[in-house]
Amino acid sequence: MKLMRPQRGATLIVALIFLILLTLFAVTSFNLGKSSMQSVGNMQHRNEAMGAAQQAVEEATSTTRLFQSPTAVILNGNGTCNGGAPNTKCVDVNGDGKADITVRLTPTPTCVKAQPILNSQLDPTNPQDKGCSVQATQAFGVAGATTGNSLCSDSTWEVTAVAQDSLTQAQYSVTEGIGVRVSTDNVAASCP
Repeated sequence: MKLMRPQRGATLIVALIFLILLTLFAVTSFNLGKSSMQSVGNMQHRNEAMGAAQQAVEEATSTTRLFQSPTAVILNGNGTCNGGAPNTKCVDVNGDGKADITVRLTPTPTCVKAQPILNSQLDPTNPQDKGCSVQATQAFGVAGATTGNSLCSDSTWEVTAVAQDSLTQAQYSVTEGIGVRVSTDNVAASCP
């Protein structure tokens, strides 16, 4: 008859150690994947805010309200978007009907400088020069009337849009300068 030796449990201890190592490896992999997803999500929110801010700047620089009424360049008729405040725009990124990003033109777009254009610098073939002022248009038809300032000015404007994500509170700011040739009357109150 053969005697049975008592088991010592070495196999059980080795199996438990491997189980603990595999569990630690799985938890570490999960945490790395989770942090990568958070980084990608943050980058996506940043890019959406950047796009909304850029869109607001482009909207502001493509309208005559920029130099005619700088405090109301973007008209906000939506009362749920920051109380309908002017120079504010809400953007629904994901199409769920709720504003995801709020964009404000802050500070108010400002005229950095305005420089009158001499009548002698105007080009009679350029529609922008002809339509700028009555005096400039008449100056082309009168001999010797090409001296002095026209009623046109070259103005330089600075527009800053700040976009804020409503979910993450992430902010992104875009500042752009634009040169606009306008009637001197339009910028008289807005430019230094």
